[in-house]
Amino acid sequence: MFGGGKGQKNMRRLKVSLIVLAFCILSFHSLYATPSTLIWAPSTDIQPYGLIHAGYDLYVPTTAKGTNADNYDQHNYCLQDWGLTFSLLSDKPENNLLGKVWSPLGKIMAETGFDYKKGLGSFYDSTPWYFHFKLGLPEGAYLQDMPAVAFGAYDMGTRANRTNNNVWYGRIAKTLNIGKLNLGRFSGGYFVGNGRLLRDKNGKRDNAGAMIAWERIMSEISDKLWLCLDYQGTQSAYGALNAGFAWSFTKNISALLAYDIYNNRNLTDTITLQLDVNF
Repeated sequence: MFGGGKGQKNMRRLKVSLIVLAFCILSFHSLYATPSTLIWAPSTDIQPYGLIHAGYDLYVPTTAKGTNADNYDQHNYCLQDWGLTFSLLSDKPENNLLGKVWSPLGKIMAETGFDYKKGLGSFYDSTPWYFHFKLGLPEGAYLQDMPAVAFGAYDMGTRANRTNNNVWYGRIAKTLNIGKLNLGRFSGGYFVGNGRLLRDKNGKRDNAGAMIAWERIMSEISDKLWLCLDYQGTQSAYGALNAGFAWSFTKNISALLAYDIYNNRNLTDTITLQLDVNF
């Protein structure tokens, strides 16, 4: 329960954040995309061959600047991320370029793309282009109980010591069942980024950590509903716990809404909306 004027101010700030969120959605006219992700961190999924993935990610802070306990967060921004992701290899082994070299390689999938990010402040917005790629294998690619596997990099910026975060990662994922009960898909991995840029709240290098997640399609309710808990380690800007859900309006159009709690508590929590389209 909120108390006194401070509680009323917090409520007003939350309302303002939601209004800004709605405004950004309504003013959205074109779609791009991030690498295939869960809520926050990359997933083991690979963009389906023959389709271009377009997406728009919006992050809205839940409080105004300078409102946290340490008065650390001097500027909070409404981050917007546009991008495109392309598949590189056919999902049919007989048509896969690697598979033509050696047939077992025909199950390897790959994607690449770029992001255009705005809303981080003039220091970063002056060089807004970032690139990403991923190689992966689906569950059961070679053995029945084999997990999905992915390796890649993202947020490869174009400005040295400013935007070249260069986050490299490896991840596995496996869907677990007890009898006919689907427990969902569990995944884990590890990432390493540019130590010159990924720092904790005290300015010390904090550029490597775990990636853990749970996700499940809630078929008991609707095959269109997807739930997820997504965690990435460190107190750098990449460290966060994210919880949310997505709804598939059609096979190729979906939207996600989630709440982001950053490991560095000097950073303000955000609400994220993500729109995704395949065409």
